[in-house]
Amino acid sequence: MNTLDIQGLRITLPGTARPVLDGVDLTVAPGETVALVGESGSGKSITSRSALRLLPPKAVVEGSVRVAGEDVLTMSADRLRAVRAGAVAMVFQDPRAAVNPLRRIGDFLTESVTLTGVMNRTDAAARAVELLGAVGLDASVVDRYPGQVSGGMLQRVVIAAALMGDPALLLADEPTTALDVTSQAEVIALLAGLRARFGTGLLFVTHDLDLAAAISDRVYVMYAGRIAESGPAERLFARPRHPYTAALLASTPRMDGPRGRLTAIEGQPPDLRQELHGCAFAARCPLATEVCDQRVPAPVAAPGAPGHVAACHHGDRLEGSTVDAR
Repeated sequence: MNTLDIQGLRITLPGTARPVLDGVDLTVAPGETVALVGESGSGKSITSRSALRLLPPKAVVEGSVRVAGEDVLTMSADRLRAVRAGAVAMVFQDPRAAVNPLRRIGDFLTESVTLTGVMNRTDAAARAVELLGAVGLDASVVDRYPGQVSGGMLQRVVIAAALMGDPALLLADEPTTALDVTSQAEVIALLAGLRARFGTGLLFVTHDLDLAAAISDRVYVMYAGRIAESGPAERLFARPRHPYTAALLASTPRMDGPRGRLTAIEGQPPDLRQELHGCAFAARCPLATEVCDQRVPAPVAAPGAPGHVAACHHGDRLEGSTVDAR
């Protein structure tokens, strides 16, 4: 059984001409790290937050979002509260926005599990100290206030808090964006180590392809609310089958890359106020033909690699083209 199983997820908001998410399928197995990548506004965050049913007001939702076999979209409020306290946890982008600056870190760590009755105060305090050690911090941190620790330390605290309920699924929404490069590397290594130690499934949301390559087993590339491509990380980054994936890779700055102006993806993502009749990437794609404007491409497996899938009418033309990132 998958830790997270999203099938046919479609979310429509008032005042939009097309869904924010349009038929998203995504899975995370126990102990697996899955990266969800794409430009800002592609739908990454709302996809991850659907696992906690943290959806915009008046959203119309279709499909299913199952966590450990249970659909969070249809469960009762009491059951959802229990799932949020135990089965699923989220690490947000800015650690300082996740904590109360006027309360001690120890209170922040123990509050959710004690209020929901998952643990008593004594057990929660012991668990907090254990998890602080797991993220590389000593027990004295419980008596400090958020303003008394660095951003990197506070992100470690937030990760420890997310693990308090022993979740089967950890959602990390751009967890390193607010950190310096050194702290970013430390947090990435920490998440990888915790996954191995606790067997937690991890959905890692990022726009940074290098981070995705460093931490993930599999990758989903999202564009305009749809999954453009998915597959094993090593293969997907080495042999992309969708022009959008290849363009993202080509536009990633590298120390050993050619000098000069960075490659950019021309144009802009489609507006939510405009309907889409074909491929969402067609207006920006150098391989686009008439069929791309008229028909939504179906996901097609790469030859000899059934786990590597791309929704592109011309995936077989990508190799050797001007957008090929290899």
